[in-house]
Amino acid sequence: MDRRNFVKSSSLFILSLAGTKLLASCSPSSTTSETSGNSETAQAEPVANTSAQTKPFSEITELNFGIISTESQANQKPIWEPFIQAMSEELGMPVKAFYATSYNGVIEGMRFGQVHLAWLGGKSYIEAVNIANAEAFAQTVALDGSKGYYAYLITNKDNPIVSEIQNEQGDKYVIENAPNLTFAFNDPNSTSGFLVPSYYVFAKNNINPKKAFNKLVFSGSHEATALAVANNQVDVATNNNESLSRLEKTNPEAREKIEVIWTSPEIPSDPIAYRRDLPEDLKAKIQDFFYNYKDETVLGPLEWSAFIPADDKNWNPIRELEIGKQIMEVQEDENMDAAEKQKKLDELNQQLTALQG
Repeated sequence: MDRRNFVKSSSLFILSLAGTKLLASCSPSSTTSETSGNSETAQAEPVANTSAQTKPFSEITELNFGIISTESQANQKPIWEPFIQAMSEELGMPVKAFYATSYNGVIEGMRFGQVHLAWLGGKSYIEAVNIANAEAFAQTVALDGSKGYYAYLITNKDNPIVSEIQNEQGDKYVIENAPNLTFAFNDPNSTSGFLVPSYYVFAKNNINPKKAFNKLVFSGSHEATALAVANNQVDVATNNNESLSRLEKTNPEAREKIEVIWTSPEIPSDPIAYRRDLPEDLKAKIQDFFYNYKDETVLGPLEWSAFIPADDKNWNPIRELEIGKQIMEVQEDENMDAAEKQKKLDELNQQLTALQG
């Protein structure tokens, strides 16, 4: 597998747009979520109902830290709470974890001021910038020191298709045999679980996954897609190396049943972002905590070794893929007249050119 630099290869996306059909994002699941303190858990109201209760940021006395739903809350809480506790102690104010049932739950929480800062994926961060006033200030560093990760296609080791795939060329097999396969993405706001495989596996090959497969589902989290494969509920699903590494610890029997059949180019590692309108002195304290926090016993279970300074431009390659998806959707819109369509395409191509410049 050619693991070319994601930044370079994503810039080629525009070359594959003509005639390509890509599955549009579907509505995520419920955004009902939970916020948990260091020693207790409280049920939160649905995010959409909280905006009127949001405190002015000048009156912030505690912080809510959003955590995207890469796996079940039962698995996430034990590894996140020590970090949340450390942040609370360092900042000198209560910090509570905000767990949602979908990526969109965290985005909406930030949008309405219920989430002040969050761990996000690249795609969910771009959405949070657009609608939730998010600003990245840090980037995760893996245990091996890398600043990126890989999207996967996975299948069950006992699935007959394993014997027909060589050298992790499962993308080719999936394309050629899609009508006979069941397939699972995880969340439409996921980078590795949706956006990256949507481009590298489907868009580049002029395949519309919504129409290609015998059955297509969105399973929710990376953990859910992994278990769907392990339990033979779907033939092929998306995932990534970090989530499968976690699965080795949380469910080793399930991990043993999973075979990786395709690996993407490297994806920029995850952003940590806060709302832009947080007080500047609080932003500085938050930055200081993240940039200097090195406790291996706490970061290790999260599969990280450190956080490094980062800014919004780090995730421009994700934006390029997102703009490309929008271009395809406009091209396929039969209800838009020619003049309006051309105007919109010109605007999107200008945005793409600006990013690549």
